[in-house]
Amino acid sequence: MHRRRRIRLHARLALTVCAALLVTPLQGLQRESGQPSSASHTVPALMVSDIHFDPFHDPGKARSLADESASAWAAVLSRPDSPDEAEAFARMQKTCHARGVDTPYPLLQSAVAAMRASELHPSFVTITGDLIAHDFSCRYATAGLDAKNYESFVEKTIEFVAGQLRAAYPGVPVYISTGNNDSACGDYRFDPGSSFEQAFMRLVRDSLPPAVRATFRAEDGNDGSYSVMMAAPVAHTRLIVLNDVYDSPKYRTCGGAADPAPAAAQLAWLSRELQQAQTRNERVWVMGHIPPGVNAYATLSKIDDVCGRGDVDMFLTSDQLVDLLAQYAPELRLVLFAHTHMDEFRLLRLNDASTAPAHAVAVKLVPSISPVNGNNPAFTLAYIDPATAVLENYAVIAASNQTGIGTTWTQEYDYADVYHEPDFSPASLENLMTEFRSDPHAQSAASREYIRDYYVGDRSRELTPFWPEYVCSLDHLTAKGFAACVCQTAK
Repeated sequence: MHRRRRIRLHARLALTVCAALLVTPLQGLQRESGQPSSASHTVPALMVSDIHFDPFHDPGKARSLADESASAWAAVLSRPDSPDEAEAFARMQKTCHARGVDTPYPLLQSAVAAMRASELHPSFVTITGDLIAHDFSCRYATAGLDAKNYESFVEKTIEFVAGQLRAAYPGVPVYISTGNNDSACGDYRFDPGSSFEQAFMRLVRDSLPPAVRATFRAEDGNDGSYSVMMAAPVAHTRLIVLNDVYDSPKYRTCGGAADPAPAAAQLAWLSRELQQAQTRNERVWVMGHIPPGVNAYATLSKIDDVCGRGDVDMFLTSDQLVDLLAQYAPELRLVLFAHTHMDEFRLLRLNDASTAPAHAVAVKLVPSISPVNGNNPAFTLAYIDPATAVLENYAVIAASNQTGIGTTWTQEYDYADVYHEPDFSPASLENLMTEFRSDPHAQSAASREYIRDYYVGDRSRELTPFWPEYVCSLDHLTAKGFAACVCQTAK
């Protein structure tokens, strides 16, 4: 029997979640305790991302929210809907050119209740960025709120969202990274050391219990990056959290200027943190929001240009993060990102080539709560070996609809069940990459499962024709390596 914990929940977690159960366990829910005895060493964790909470879903409540502290928001949001809620929200969507609907309060309530029902006692919670809705500044202005209080409103929104998880799991570490939307001056816009960044870092610290808080180290520039020792029982493991939005090609200062200095400073800080961890024989997790590597969605839409002109869309400005993480692969047990809203994984290799596990890093991308892209909301239950800090197994829990009203949350799949690997390690991912590459027409069970599950709600027909090229993006995280892989595949 593999050393793993298979995730079994009563009726495959078929839950109808009631909003009233936001911070209390679901009564009457029975969960099976049967599991391989060899897997009893694992501890649970909860991984959440891209919540994109929209406090303007009922625009008529916006002014009351602006007047109240974050601690009073639940009472405001729980009031009956405004008489013109649907019409006012439709106007806001049109004014702000919204591409979809982000997370309203009923969906946030439903999601947190489902998390509580599926795992009452996680060792920790991760939120890999984007706590607030898209088009936030437009929505705020459209609601007719005072521009001078915008930063305060953003801070309260982030505080409220983080507070829902903290209230659901009192005393449990909640590790938070900054997303590109989590800004007080616009999407992808930040000023290191600003009052907003300082407020965000205070929130991050407050989301940690005292023992973890005592190990907290922020980057000197106060840019949203920090380092902590993970709480027991995960042993001798450092978590390094990056605001890697600074390394995005879309990054600008609040004044609108391009500035490479914050990304360079952050990478230098990360290098020092990794070097210190190596010296101290610490295991390491790294967490951020925007993944390194190829933006497959954007690139595959113009795949003919890759071999002709080398035209590859990258999530980050350079390959420096990839190079740095590969350099410290022996220390890295897991790297967590999100941003795509998809359920994906990556294998980060030294020079995009080495198949030796010692020179590769396992990367997990966490799916979104927000249904803005038409996907159903989802979160991830993870099981970690506390002695090694290796992610041994995980399950994705998905919603039946995108509203949170009458929503059923069920287990979409169990990693160990569908991929038959002992853990989520570089060696296991290498096995899967080998299988994917040998299956260009996506006929194998593993290929079909990945394609079905990567978009929560199944849009497999969109990915299947580009399967070989997409596979190149999973383990070739530099533009040069990806282009070489795609062009070789084409031959």
